[in-house]
Amino acid sequence: MKIGPYTLRNNVFVAPMAGVTDRPFRQLCKQLGAGYAVSEMAASDPRLWATEKSTRRIDHAGEMEPKAVQIAGADPMMLAECAKFNVDRGAQIIDINMGCPVKKVCSSWCGSALLQNEKLVGQILDAVVAAVDVPVTLKFRTGWDRQHKNALTIARMAQASGIAMLTLHGRTRADGYGGDAEYETIAAVKAAVAIPVVANGDITTPDKAKYVLQATKADAVMIGRAAQGRPWICREIDYFLRTGEYLAPPLVAEVRVLMEDHLRAHYAFYGEFMGVRTARKHIGWYVRELAGGEEFRQRMNHLEDCEQQLAALDAFFGLQANYGERLQYGLADQKLAA
Repeated sequence: MKIGPYTLRNNVFVAPMAGVTDRPFRQLCKQLGAGYAVSEMAASDPRLWATEKSTRRIDHAGEMEPKAVQIAGADPMMLAECAKFNVDRGAQIIDINMGCPVKKVCSSWCGSALLQNEKLVGQILDAVVAAVDVPVTLKFRTGWDRQHKNALTIARMAQASGIAMLTLHGRTRADGYGGDAEYETIAAVKAAVAIPVVANGDITTPDKAKYVLQATKADAVMIGRAAQGRPWICREIDYFLRTGEYLAPPLVAEVRVLMEDHLRAHYAFYGEFMGVRTARKHIGWYVRELAGGEEFRQRMNHLEDCEQQLAALDAFFGLQANYGERLQYGLADQKLAA
């Protein structure tokens, strides 16, 4: 699969997630099989470009190509300038956010709130595509709510504007992340346009990825929350799609090394004070399905030193080896049910 001039190694992508898909996590997912990963959304307001938060979000130093930056905003000219700003700093693909359902974003008429104003959507698409000489993609939802679904209209507008790829989350803005994703709308969009379409929403297992690709005829799948704490899901899905066989869960020894590498990169990226605190959510996700994970998470949240955090995590995964050489998912649930 290609996005503009870039040939991707597979069709398993990682979704942009605020507070999650920073450079260390994107790099880890790519190392573990993701064919493509998009940054957290960068604000289009130029007053925010020099802030520490924005600077981190657009930092792609050493990242595997292609380097994709998602931009968010509601003003066409601001978004166009933001796209140029990021391309000048190394972005190779620009993704426009019209999918975020979060109230803070939508209250500023950004993200999926834009779907209520099709004229403005068209102006944004035209302005951003014209502003840069790299591929521009669009991530959006099926509509504002179930009574106002306009994904087909938006998709056709995007194709006419020169958008290189569409990623459609199979929910409306009003759905948030609740209920089941609707794949029939993704299928309808795929049938209506000639550009690549990526299916997003509720893709949590290799079987589900295969089902969604077959049901929608989409060109790729995009993994969101399922990759939190389980970045190796990318290689599991890719392997299953290629071979029809399942990969065994990762070795405990491998995960111990992956975790340490991820956290050291995380600390280096954020600095010790912020790094040890922002790492807590990643650690919580890594251990949530493992025996003793919740108790460990509560203890770990009181640690405020990077080396203590690493040592505690290494000891926890050392204990997991008592259950076998590979991670044993679901033991926590089994113990609660016993």
